[in-house]
Amino acid sequence: MSNCAIVGINWGDEGKGRMVDLLTKNYDIVVRFQGGGNAGHTVINEKGKFALHLLPSGIFRDGVVNILGNGVALDPENLWKEINEVESQGIKLTPENLKISDRASLLLPWHRMLDELEENRLADKKYGSTKQGIAPFYSDKYQKKTILAGELFYPEELKSHLEDLLEWKNLTIKGVYGADPVTISDIYKWVDDYCSKIRPFICDTGLFLKEASKNGKSILFEAQLGSLRDLDYGIYPYTTSSNTTAAYAPIGSGFPQAKIEDVVGVVKAYSTCVGEGPFVCEMFGDEAEELRKAGFEYGAKTGRPRRVGPIDIVATRYGVEVQAATCIALTKLDVLSYMKEIPVCTKYIVDGKETDHFPFPMALNAAKPHIEYFKGWNCDISGIRRFEDLPEEAKEYILFIEKEIGCPIKYVSVGAERDSIIIR
Repeated sequence: MSNCAIVGINWGDEGKGRMVDLLTKNYDIVVRFQGGGNAGHTVINEKGKFALHLLPSGIFRDGVVNILGNGVALDPENLWKEINEVESQGIKLTPENLKISDRASLLLPWHRMLDELEENRLADKKYGSTKQGIAPFYSDKYQKKTILAGELFYPEELKSHLEDLLEWKNLTIKGVYGADPVTISDIYKWVDDYCSKIRPFICDTGLFLKEASKNGKSILFEAQLGSLRDLDYGIYPYTTSSNTTAAYAPIGSGFPQAKIEDVVGVVKAYSTCVGEGPFVCEMFGDEAEELRKAGFEYGAKTGRPRRVGPIDIVATRYGVEVQAATCIALTKLDVLSYMKEIPVCTKYIVDGKETDHFPFPMALNAAKPHIEYFKGWNCDISGIRRFEDLPEEAKEYILFIEKEIGCPIKYVSVGAERDSIIIR
């Protein structure tokens, strides 16, 4: 069985969790390779409805090993709370089916604190952070100022390392922001309360993946957010602080020699965006609110209303290229069933000229959408399981998107539940 990455094509919130949950049946291992608890993957299956933030979306399949790789912003506090939440719903997590890389860095309490302090300082120029500490965490990681999960097995060295980092971090907390310093006793308590709880799950996951691959096991790599939130290729600076692309999956998973044959790019049948930054195809007013309510577009982590708009062909084509997607999963097609006419952003207008090219981030602020309309199907499609049974208008909509983005649409989601899927 070949390895596969499931990635977001647009701004995130495309439905990657439901696709990982669906396709995990074909894989032995699921690995989260980047990001942290700042976004949510909503999964609905026979075991219930779940909003995952750090846990891989493969935890619902018996016999599947789930891994948090070294590229993840590992927040022990939120992870432990999440483990308890899903276990309360009947999902059993043990060191056999959940493993944490000993090379993953810990997101510490001061990262969340600094995230909020900086957003408050920026005021109306804020980046739209979820205040989960992601940007301060990755900044510290690249400054080599973090604690590795494996250090939890070396208590004396850990204590000394924490004291050194705290002294350094308080220079910023007190000197730059004028906030109360973090105390070492608070940090020690936090380590006891949360880090000690997750320690049984920590191991050399790189060795595990190498041995598993040698024995013919297949790996599914799960990304957070989407192409346009990638630190290098997204709408900088309104991005996340990690690489959301399939190309990063081997590095962030702890298995850099991995070969990924299939890349499933997830695209919503319309556009949504959580957070700040340019969003060329954005709808406003009653039209936007109707679509938001139809799709229940509110952030899984924050509850914030998502910005919404028609599917953006220019941004989606760019996302497909960035991810090197081999096929597409088009999600939430059923949400559009209420529309008599369906808008599609087919081009941008930049400096008075139409373009198919996704512009440099600064140019996006002045870009305008060129909208075309497609006839809607105005009927319930949630029970349909074969492409040929879809209304002609729905098939035309799918085939138009497929042609314009240059990538085959293999999966069409017509509902949130695991089996509400059309496979072409």
